Amino acid sequence: MSRVHNFCAGPAALPVDVLERAQGEMLDWHGAGASIMELSHRSPEFVGVAERAEAGLRRLLNISDDYAVLFQQGGASQQFASVPLNLSDKGDTVDQVVTGQWSKKALAEGRRLVNVNVASSSESSNFTTVQDRADWSTSDDAAYLHYCPNETIGGLEFDYVPQSASPLVADMSSTILSRPVDVDRFGVIYAGAQKNIGPAGLCIVIVRRDLLDRARSDIPAMLHWKVAADNDSMYNTPPTFGIYLSGLVFEWIEARGGLTAMHQANQRKAQTLYGTIDASDFYSNPVDLRYRSLMNVPFTLADDTLDKQFLKQAEAEGLMNLKGHRSVGGMRASIYNAVEQSSVDALCDFMHRFENEHT
Repeated sequence: MSRVHNFCAGPAALPVDVLERAQGEMLDWHGAGASIMELSHRSPEFVGVAERAEAGLRRLLNISDDYAVLFQQGGASQQFASVPLNLSDKGDTVDQVVTGQWSKKALAEGRRLVNVNVASSSESSNFTTVQDRADWSTSDDAAYLHYCPNETIGGLEFDYVPQSASPLVADMSSTILSRPVDVDRFGVIYAGAQKNIGPAGLCIVIVRRDLLDRARSDIPAMLHWKVAADNDSMYNTPPTFGIYLSGLVFEWIEARGGLTAMHQANQRKAQTLYGTIDASDFYSNPVDLRYRSLMNVPFTLADDTLDKQFLKQAEAEGLMNLKGHRSVGGMRASIYNAVEQSSVDALCDFMHRFENEHT
């Protein structure tokens, strides 16, 4: 079997062991005579799958019973509306931090539904750094503070968890499960699945239970976290295959040593790639050293007329999905949990050879 080196930002690489296990169970899940996708979501078989997936995530992140774990549809972008609808009323003020394209989208959606105070923005630096926490302008009466710990597109990542007097809400789509996290410091964590969790279409929401009663009276039932929590994420038919596959990914992470081991492996990959970039005058990364992303590594070539040739030759060697986001340009390598060190090594070897050919 020939597999490419997949550096896609999402949908991203999945562990081969997980895909092979799912392949083996595809036609007949554990003797059921049917695929997991063909079983009722209310059957004992699938309820067990969902319960095991939730338990696995709780173990990995050490999530206490003070938090509900929800399996939602619509990806993280749906939560841009769900957050204000669940945590604030129309006249309330909320604080938002803007550090890249995804927090900008959350801001735009939030402004449709609530009064938004931009507590901090990195736009003046073209999203290459994070404003000092002491310089943020937060509101005394904010319903919550929303931020994105890791910006997938720009490769900008917080190296700390902000202190907040109001509940802290984090879009962790591109950083969750890459390292240990102290969940107790957050009111809400949400994450699209298609990076470190599972297939696209699923979103994990981890919400402190005391926040479940803050929703507006006119919130749609499908966006209401309490409705989801009261119905074990089965108010309607949930994304059953996404939940199943995510549960297998959680097991895979545990088998590899959990989040501490994931973090160590991810640090090695990032050090290898950033080291190649920094040792060269041919490649560069624009992000403040302190706030470089562990998961998403953008880089540019000194001569951008070579971009198309770089991508063409990279793809010929099985190095796929390296084109940077259209809003940023250049290149981007996303090195999530399932991207092995060998893939990063192959990329760096190619980068060295390409540089030598053109200098």
